[in-house]
Amino acid sequence: MTTYIAEFKAVHKLIQVIQHSVFTWQQEGGEIDSDLLQGKIKRESSMHFYKLLAGDKIEVAMDDISVEITKTEPFNG
Repeated sequence: MTTYIAEFKAVHKLIQVIQHSVFTWQQEGGEIDSDLLQGKIKRESSMHFYKLLAGDKIEVAMDDISVEITKTEPFNG
């Protein structure tokens, strides 16, 4: 199992704050599937980030969030 780190930006269609962060995960070696990684970031990071910002004011759905992965690499931290 290898640990990886990704730098990403997430944007919500209504909330005008950009989440610019990093995300770590583990997977067996091999190529990184960007679509699967974007979904994982949305579920495990961005949904929580935007729900925290929105409070009770805005309903946050995964379809309202887009994720752009800018860099990935193995992580030995």
